[in-house]
Amino acid sequence: MARNLDAKCRQCRREGDKLFLKAEKCFTDKCSIERRSYAPGQHGQKSGQRLSGYGQQLREKQKLRRIYGVLERQFRKTFAEAERKKGRTGENLLQLLEARLDSIAYRMGFGGSRAEARQLVRHNGVLVNGKRVNIPSYSLRPGDVIQLTETARVQLRTKAALEAADSRGFPEWLEVNAKEGRGVFKAFPVRQELPASLNEGLVVELYSR
Repeated sequence: MARNLDAKCRQCRREGDKLFLKAEKCFTDKCSIERRSYAPGQHGQKSGQRLSGYGQQLREKQKLRRIYGVLERQFRKTFAEAERKKGRTGENLLQLLEARLDSIAYRMGFGGSRAEARQLVRHNGVLVNGKRVNIPSYSLRPGDVIQLTETARVQLRTKAALEAADSRGFPEWLEVNAKEGRGVFKAFPVRQELPASLNEGLVVELYSR
């Protein structure tokens, strides 16, 4: 199975933004972006570098891929699906990425990061509408009920992740009961409910070339 094995903090520094790949560490002053906001490598601190239009588009695509943990082929497939749907392609793309089971499990606090949530899904720790689903890319629909199995719910790491997420609050488009490890995917998020730091328009421009 193909995976991105790059060090997570290096990925954040390469994109110059927090991608929240290291669970609770990203919310502390130990975050690498807080200490070294320049790109990794011996030329990372060089200033005055300006990206071309294509370079900006490419970086934004890589940023999205890293945030959601999606490889290139999967990302292209998701983009093609976003193009086929009615509405704005960029917003459709973000909604499809957010509707992945691993992403929803992360948003509900089942894992401290999307990687943790993905591992939980792969290890049969999540139920969708009462049935085990171990495919991280499984696409959820509004109204689907997602919950932890009894085995997963009592794990210390899962408990800690749920408590941390509960203290920060959950998105409006999800209904979550942290104590029961259960939630409902109420609706696809609208653009205003997603991070303003994302520029999906650049990705659309890149694939429209």
